[in-house]
Amino acid sequence: MRISTKGRYALRLMLDLACNNTGVPVRLKDVAKRQDISEKYLEQIISVLSKAGFVRSVRGPMGGYLLASDPAEYTVGMILRLTEGSLDPVACAETAGLCERENECVTRLVWKKMNDAITGVVDGITLEDLVEWQKQASGDYVI
Repeated sequence: MRISTKGRYALRLMLDLACNNTGVPVRLKDVAKRQDISEKYLEQIISVLSKAGFVRSVRGPMGGYLLASDPAEYTVGMILRLTEGSLDPVACAETAGLCERENECVTRLVWKKMNDAITGVVDGITLEDLVEWQKQASGDYVI
């Protein structure tokens, strides 16, 4: 399994919105500059995030985007599944009944273990965790 650019950029976009969560809408132009991502590509990604209710838009000259919920409400897994679809390494890892060899296929156990590990990681990290890690990495962290 490989996370696409769309998934990676969606996570960076959500993190940028969370790090700049001051109550003032964040312009995509500013995110594009900070993240070194094409504004046109961010427009495509923000559309998906907006339709899913992850972000809300504010129109007008002082408009932009805000997170629809608190950063602690979003997991990395939620964001990646929205943009990538399933994170299963193979189709039969999570969904039973897809393969006629399911009951005798021991390799399915490998795929299931991989899926469980991936799910455990991406669903165990919130956007709030990433914000804290970002603060630590940039030296803005105060205890």
